[in-house]
Amino acid sequence: MTDNTSRHEADRVTDLELGDDIVATLRAQLPTVAEQTVAAVTVEVPGYAGPLSGTRGEDIEKAVRIALGAFLRLAVRSKHSDPSAPLAPALDAAYDLGRGEARNGRAMDALLSAYRVGARVAWRELSATAVTAGLPAVTMAKFAELLFAYIDELSAASVTGHADELATAGRVRERYLERLAQNLLAGQPDEILVSSAERANWLPPQTLTAVLLPEAQTRAVVSRIDHRTLQLVADLPGIEATEAVALLLVPDADGTNRPQLLRILKGRHAVVGPARAWMRVHSSYHRALRGRGLTVADKLDVLDTDAHLAELVLGADAEALQDLRRQMLAPMAALPAATADRLTETLRSWLLHQGGRDRVAADLFIHAQTVRYRMAQLRELYGGRLNDPRTILELTVALAIPAPATTPPPSPPR
Repeated sequence: MTDNTSRHEADRVTDLELGDDIVATLRAQLPTVAEQTVAAVTVEVPGYAGPLSGTRGEDIEKAVRIALGAFLRLAVRSKHSDPSAPLAPALDAAYDLGRGEARNGRAMDALLSAYRVGARVAWRELSATAVTAGLPAVTMAKFAELLFAYIDELSAASVTGHADELATAGRVRERYLERLAQNLLAGQPDEILVSSAERANWLPPQTLTAVLLPEAQTRAVVSRIDHRTLQLVADLPGIEATEAVALLLVPDADGTNRPQLLRILKGRHAVVGPARAWMRVHSSYHRALRGRGLTVADKLDVLDTDAHLAELVLGADAEALQDLRRQMLAPMAALPAATADRLTETLRSWLLHQGGRDRVAADLFIHAQTVRYRMAQLRELYGGRLNDPRTILELTVALAIPAPATTPPPSPPR
């Protein structure tokens, strides 16, 4: 745990000449100093208030004993010896102490306060012994410098251990959260999902909503939504690996919360699935996935699948829709393409406007008399079928979504 900086610091501050008698006296005093240090910490540091018991108490007392012993070995080492030998055990113990605090969800404030209290108690007791032994003032000054530099080294080692543990724990939890999201998409059994949530220390919401959006947009969105949001950026079912698409599973974005989510996503090229019970969010994901295939006006902004249910239903079986369209437009198959397109456009508007001639004319920017003429042509082609409810239903479904520009005109029957 000793880096170059700590070695240079130790070399700079250690130039003590202590006689064997004072060394023996200091060494004999270490158990008492350790006991007094631990007692002072339990009284003065709120985070360690009360008797230290269990693993935590054992770790603190062990670290104090190791630290004091290492300090004395450092103080009496020969001037040109390697300081890493006495420093290493104490620094390793301090590092482990920092990791233990992080592992138990505690910040570093209490531990750093404990180091300050420990330094004061150790200096008070050890310096009293040194003064009694007649240690010169210059040596006392160096002794103090060494002690407080040493405490700085221990504090830095604990801070590093704390940070390393947080980073490691964070990576592990991220993997657990990713696995939970993958299990949700796979529609795993409830017991597996509950176990995955517990392992990831993730508190399940009432609902989850699937959101697909460009990976580059996730950071800006996640910072503004529920911190429990699950994220996946790789191995998304139904999406090519080459596409930079991310998935967010957003908690409790239903009801009155949905408009807020849509506002956050505005302009981010997102597709939003429906809210589903959290263990059933795979259905929201598949809805959002189908929503990516819709050709609607706001596709480049944010597509709310709840606002396009008819298009999703009609597009559920694209081949069946094309077959129905071809079948229902068969009476116009022998007409010139331009004529068939005009009549198809008029028929669609007539169906959607429930036969209102003026509304059809306004919709198509044509004269009402032109609508009358075209509808006369259509009635001649279809005969009485335009009065049949079943035919009206099938024509409405077939023409509800305008055909893509690439769709060829209906082929004449053989």
